[in-house]
Amino acid sequence: MKIIGVIPARYQSSRFPGKPLADICGKPMIWWVYSQCLKVDELDEVYVATDDERIYESCLENSINVIMTSNMHKTGTDRVGEVAEKIKADLYVNIQGDEPMLEPQTIRSAILPFFDNKDLQISNLMTKIKNPVDVVNFTIPKVITNKDGIGVYLTRSTAPYPKGSLKYDYYKQVCVYGFKPEALKFYCEYGKKYGKAKIEAIEDIEILRFIENGYKVQYIEVNSDTVAVDTEKDLEKVRKIMKSRL
Repeated sequence: MKIIGVIPARYQSSRFPGKPLADICGKPMIWWVYSQCLKVDELDEVYVATDDERIYESCLENSINVIMTSNMHKTGTDRVGEVAEKIKADLYVNIQGDEPMLEPQTIRSAILPFFDNKDLQISNLMTKIKNPVDVVNFTIPKVITNKDGIGVYLTRSTAPYPKGSLKYDYYKQVCVYGFKPEALKFYCEYGKKYGKAKIEAIEDIEILRFIENGYKVQYIEVNSDTVAVDTEKDLEKVRKIMKSRL
């Protein structure tokens, strides 16, 4: 099975423009993500997919495989879909470019279920929320699954609401996705025809496009300490942690 890792990276961001190029211990953030991906043995090839010349040039300077894509894409997964049109594979893994602390074993967790379940179309990761503040943080999508780990809903709100019981562990999304080519093709064709799906657009969580349209998204729980960089405050936190590890 040929497996391609793709790291979507755009310069424009409402909360943090230019974050893929943000310096972390002397290297751009995208370099750290790419380097972690190279440690995943199951990935045959890894590419950064961008629409920005500044990111493209930075990747070349840092010996990162990079593909220039359209600037019309609404989501990172749409960008992965363009890569899939250019490079054929049996599985595409979307790794977010704003998680420089993402562990290689965590990335592998989104891949391994495809070896055991030939019918699996989409995988996504989740991890237990340890900091109570994260439960009410709107930048962190919370995951709700059924008893079999199939995604029921993702939301930026606090959900489920603890009215009847406090005995519940909240989970947040870890933005690594595995896509079979057929599922990825559906996602991109839907986007070209309709744009974002209704709830996907409201929550601004791209995986909801699959759930809204009846696809089963398999969630895998991981024990991950990654920190997504959504703001400059997040960046400072990551810098301190990674500097302490060097």
